[in-house]
Amino acid sequence: MTVSTAIARLNAADPDFARHLDHLLSWESVSDDAVNQRVLDIIKAVRERGDAALVEFTQRFDGVDAKRIDDLILRRERLELALTRITPAQREALEKAASRVRLYHERQKQDSWQYTEADGTVLGQKVTPLDRAGLYVPGGKASYPSSVLMNAIPAKVAGVGEVVMVVPTPRGEVNELVLAAACIAGVDRVFTVGGAQAVAALAYGTESVPQVDKIVGPGNIYVATAKRHVFGQVGIDMIAGPSEILVVCDGQTDPDWIAMDLFSQAEHDEDAQAILVSPDAAFLDRVAASIDKLMPTMERAEIIEKSINGRGALVQVRDMQQAIEVANRIAPEHLELSVADPQAWLPQIRHAGAIFMGRHTSEALGDYCAGPNHVLPTSGTARFSSPLGVYDFQKRSSIIFCSEQGASELGRTASVLARGESLTAHARSAEYRILTQDKGN
Repeated sequence: MTVSTAIARLNAADPDFARHLDHLLSWESVSDDAVNQRVLDIIKAVRERGDAALVEFTQRFDGVDAKRIDDLILRRERLELALTRITPAQREALEKAASRVRLYHERQKQDSWQYTEADGTVLGQKVTPLDRAGLYVPGGKASYPSSVLMNAIPAKVAGVGEVVMVVPTPRGEVNELVLAAACIAGVDRVFTVGGAQAVAALAYGTESVPQVDKIVGPGNIYVATAKRHVFGQVGIDMIAGPSEILVVCDGQTDPDWIAMDLFSQAEHDEDAQAILVSPDAAFLDRVAASIDKLMPTMERAEIIEKSINGRGALVQVRDMQQAIEVANRIAPEHLELSVADPQAWLPQIRHAGAIFMGRHTSEALGDYCAGPNHVLPTSGTARFSSPLGVYDFQKRSSIIFCSEQGASELGRTASVLARGESLTAHARSAEYRILTQDKGN
């Protein structure tokens, strides 16, 4: 296969740099009207006809010869069977990755707390796991067992009572690695349905699919659109855009390493984004040469080439300080600090989904087995959001217990504020608790 790379070259000294960068970063994940209407129709059908609609849509969209909902349910025994069907090396890798992911996320678990004020008033916070979480997993050839681990394990660590997984099996293609990952991660139930219909089933429930409290996991445009529409009925993790990597390099890392790190995200799809920022112009040239050299060796060369040419860039900056400024401006999903002393620059990084420190820490390690979650904010949303974690499967309730004296003291303050808002029932409710000896004060 012949590929031609023409990755964009930007220079921060260019007066139009900001405009060019904004154009490069722009991404619209809005569904068109046709997709939006089709998703709304599917959601309506699932709400009205439940299991029957799931069976019908699975026949139509996935080409699966299912006659009834039981044909779309995988029991725990089937997940355990998958463990025996994968290779010993695959099972060992899944178990090691799961162990590391679990260990990392156990440190995120939040506990309830309370404190008592001098007058006996008790304030606090009660942390409670969700009752049930839904996990969407892409199916068929585009299968990601790593996503099963990254989504299911934090839910289990949080204490979620039941994790329900949906995974399409187009034309009956079952991915044993995905099912094995579900077994290792502790998934409780699996339904072989996908698309907007699976999201609708999780959000509203059917005769067989239980209604969940939150839906997590990646999917195509129909899945993303459905998640938008059911948000509010259930929680969702995020509406993710294409995968991104930003590498900041001082020019001393092997250019082949950097080129392959850029490829590691570009191979996801044509809209993925891979950007290198460096103050060393000659190093940018060497990386460009590595890209041309290595591209023909890649199995997904055509996808990588379209991604690199369409949304990739090599960016020259004045110095490392400006490189960090550009990184914060981009707020990437994945940020590699491929520099001599990454720890020195870490305090200045404000916006990034995950930060990979040093020359040896490739982003791919984080995707699979380092431990931190690979579900990360994209499209600049790292400015205000965080990686998926245990905290996404826990909710917090405020605790307020007033002693007699505390209620009297707080009642006077509440009364003034409530009457200032013309909410006299609020005021009188608080005033009833004011002690007689305090009312004249």
